[in-house]
Amino acid sequence: MQVVRHDSSPDAAQLAAQIKEWGRALGFSAVGIAGVDLGDAEGALEAWLAAGYHGEMDYMARHGAKRARPAELVPGTLSVISVRLDYWPQAADANAQLADPARAYVSRYALGRDYHKVLRNRLQKLAERIEAEVGPRGHRVFVDSAPVLEVELATRAGNGWRGKHTLLLDRDGGSTFFLGELFIDIALPADTPTAPHCGSCSACIDACPTGAIVAPYKVDARRCISYLTIELKGAIPVALRPQIGNRIYGCDDCQLVCPWNRFSRPTAEPDFTPRNGLDAASLVELFGWSEADFATRMAGSAIHRIGHERWLRNIAVALGNAPGTPDVLAALQSRADDPSAVVREHVSWALAQHRARPAATADGMVQQQEGI
Repeated sequence: MQVVRHDSSPDAAQLAAQIKEWGRALGFSAVGIAGVDLGDAEGALEAWLAAGYHGEMDYMARHGAKRARPAELVPGTLSVISVRLDYWPQAADANAQLADPARAYVSRYALGRDYHKVLRNRLQKLAERIEAEVGPRGHRVFVDSAPVLEVELATRAGNGWRGKHTLLLDRDGGSTFFLGELFIDIALPADTPTAPHCGSCSACIDACPTGAIVAPYKVDARRCISYLTIELKGAIPVALRPQIGNRIYGCDDCQLVCPWNRFSRPTAEPDFTPRNGLDAASLVELFGWSEADFATRMAGSAIHRIGHERWLRNIAVALGNAPGTPDVLAALQSRADDPSAVVREHVSWALAQHRARPAATADGMVQQQEGI
């Protein structure tokens, strides 16, 4: 960020109010302002990293303390504008999809267009609107693209509080929204942080399929299904595979049970409308996608970055957890000799799962399995 010096400064309080109006006009569900002193957040980050809870996400540690020091991460930063953008789409019922083991569950945030692009473009428009009012300013936009403590910043900007699942929560919007930040070299009045409202509730902790929420406000990413299906590059730990169920990209369980999400608002953003039938697709259907199919259909999607190999790896695990119907077994057999060693190993595991239990026929009956 290049810092530009000015002879005069706009009225900070008036500008802050205008920024919030401009943000809401751009479709953000909330806009708040935080300072650059994150205080004790640095110690909590260091303890989390020291425990190894970040797994293979080396980028979480790469910038060290800068993650908790906005003015060092982007020199010249005086304020951080934190925004929320609702994403929950009009889609097939999430709980019904999870309850059908023959169907694929994709986290609701990833059903449409890549949120990074949508949110980044909108934040850039907000920056341009500010500059149109006060002249050129040093600024930088972040959307899950750099070592930014976005939940901490959003909390300090009054956009919600950190829930026990570590996601941001809001009384009027639950947690089904994206966060983005605009670092800027204008000193703006910070908003008042929101008091937490989780109380004694432990619904998210109790619902986590793999026990990844190891304590209130503490997640071991190495056990989190979102990490396992998205960030992890190699083999998924065998002990955790049965708990993954039919979740092939991400997990929403901690949000689905959260009482505050009864106030979650459906998105008005057309870019988040489900594509390629991903909200209700079958595992067998998706496992049949070739690499070219994946590249074409996932273009412009957040899912695209995991690549075809991890896509097949994830679905193989889900197929191993699915009823052993003839079409499920045939799908697995079709990739038993896949060029990828990772895919082959997960297919082999899935087939072994079915050998260990009775097969299900197409009409739901069970029979002894032979020749798998």
